[in-house]
Amino acid sequence: MKLLHFSDLHLDAQFAWATPASARARRENLRSTLLRIVELARAEGVDAVLSGGDLYEHERITPDTAAFLREAFARLDPIPVYLAPGNHDWFGPASAYERIDWTSNVHVFDEARLAPVPLADGLTLWGGAHRAPANTDDFLDGFKVDRSGVNLGLFHAAERGGLAFQETGKAPHAAFDAWEVEASGLDHAFLGHFHAPRDAKRHTYPGNPDPLTFGEDRDRGAVIAVVGPDGSVDRRRVAVATSRVHDIALDVGGAATRQEIKDAVALALVGVDGTVRLTLSGEIAADVELSAADLEPLFAGLDGTVVRMSGVRPAYDLSSLLEESTVRGQFVRDVGAAELDPDLAARVLITGLRALDGRDDLDVA
Repeated sequence: MKLLHFSDLHLDAQFAWATPASARARRENLRSTLLRIVELARAEGVDAVLSGGDLYEHERITPDTAAFLREAFARLDPIPVYLAPGNHDWFGPASAYERIDWTSNVHVFDEARLAPVPLADGLTLWGGAHRAPANTDDFLDGFKVDRSGVNLGLFHAAERGGLAFQETGKAPHAAFDAWEVEASGLDHAFLGHFHAPRDAKRHTYPGNPDPLTFGEDRDRGAVIAVVGPDGSVDRRRVAVATSRVHDIALDVGGAATRQEIKDAVALALVGVDGTVRLTLSGEIAADVELSAADLEPLFAGLDGTVVRMSGVRPAYDLSSLLEESTVRGQFVRDVGAAELDPDLAARVLITGLRALDGRDDLDVA
């Protein structure tokens, strides 16, 4: 039995960090990625497609996206598609899962417990749904398969042992322990929720197939899984992403002019496409005026950019300022007398001095 498993696509995600135009483009990319998954399933000749939840964003899904979902999975007919709602696309009376008139090849798990569907003789898929955006119980707590043959699970949940290496702040929805998979009688669990991919002995997280934020640089995509007659699973991950995101950190310390900084940024962007988060740092000459708008012409052709300049510091000569009989000099002396934490004192000095100079072109707070 050959399966395609994916999860955490997050159609209609907000992309709050992006400009409106860039966010719209990213949402279109997510649709294109789903179509790539559909084409991969057809090209691989899989026996079924599994979605481990967070297929879309419940609070933001549009009627157009709902229609798109129906048509995308209709392209797979007669290949069956099994959908296990997660915490972002939880199943309820008003959910898109309930409202969409799915084609006959689509099965949506709609109970907050694992329920069986036969995939083939001697092979059963057990799937469950989140019925609310939070407080879903462990699907495996007290669960036992009631039949022989190969038994597979499909649900959206956080394996407790994986919480340490996942993204910061990832909530442990429907949390379970890895040992519960085997103890329940399941041969393997196909999961969603964690965006970082992970292949464990008895469970698989495919990772979100298209990057949703910066730092998602590990291999992720759709998983092609071949299930053996003994319940063993042979997996390979196939990249299907439409989007590319890049984190670029650039030290511009020592720059004496704005043009030097622009030249350094242009060089760092050579050969880069997709969406970029550019983080600038370093001490530059105090009289250099620099704003994110100055760099915008360098981003032509990219899908979107986020520029962070809080690490850039003007190189004031504090020793000379201490000797000045000026408001600036008195300010430097007052900050020194306040006995502040060194890092806080540095930020106060730079922010105050730039304010006294009438400058607001660097974010130094």
